[in-house]
Amino acid sequence: MDLSLLLTGRVEPNLVAVDNLQLEPESAAAFIRMQQAARLDGIELKPVSAYRNFDRQAAIWNGKMQGIRAVYNQAQQQIDIKQLSGFAKLEAVLLYSALPGASRHHWGTDLDVFDAAAVPADYQLQLLEAEYQSDGPFAHLSHWLSRYASDFGFFRPYRIYQGGVAAEPWHLSYRPLAESYLQQFELQMLQQAIAGSSLYEKALILQYLPEIFQRYVFNINKEAL
Repeated sequence: MDLSLLLTGRVEPNLVAVDNLQLEPESAAAFIRMQQAARLDGIELKPVSAYRNFDRQAAIWNGKMQGIRAVYNQAQQQIDIKQLSGFAKLEAVLLYSALPGASRHHWGTDLDVFDAAAVPADYQLQLLEAEYQSDGPFAHLSHWLSRYASDFGFFRPYRIYQGGVAAEPWHLSYRPLAESYLQQFELQMLQQAIAGSSLYEKALILQYLPEIFQRYVFNINKEAL
């Protein structure tokens, strides 16, 4: 399999089903073990998003860049993307949505999770940082992940904001594979994927791609907590 195509989401890795979503097999097995352990502590660990290919990420990206999908700032306030231009427009979307070709969800190693036992069945999940903080419904889950996720090979690459992607305490990554994939990921691979796409604002993306690559792809929280 062409590694460049896999890392940029243009070819599907070997995948297995996990709660109606998909992960690559090693990550899936580790997640199921973690689910079982969490259940013993009263947590119903559920994935809400897992593998996404380039086209799916592109649909999200294009919708946000055109103002069809909501775009939020770091204070969780909706903004009007049409009022922005240049790199500021890219920054606004990149805060919460990965550039297609650069999403860790392409690898089958990453997923977003919540605690189904902590909320009613009809709860409208928002995936906002406040939901995972001290007075949020998933605070217990967040503490549990800080303590135990690494025992199963997972870490949170966006646990805290450090100038790139916003804090995403719900995002888990299976380190044994994801770390290797990140080390092998090259700017040229991403350039090729973007150049051959029909992404909205493609020329602008290519202009700033080296900065995007460093700030939003490699700039992660590497610690286990």
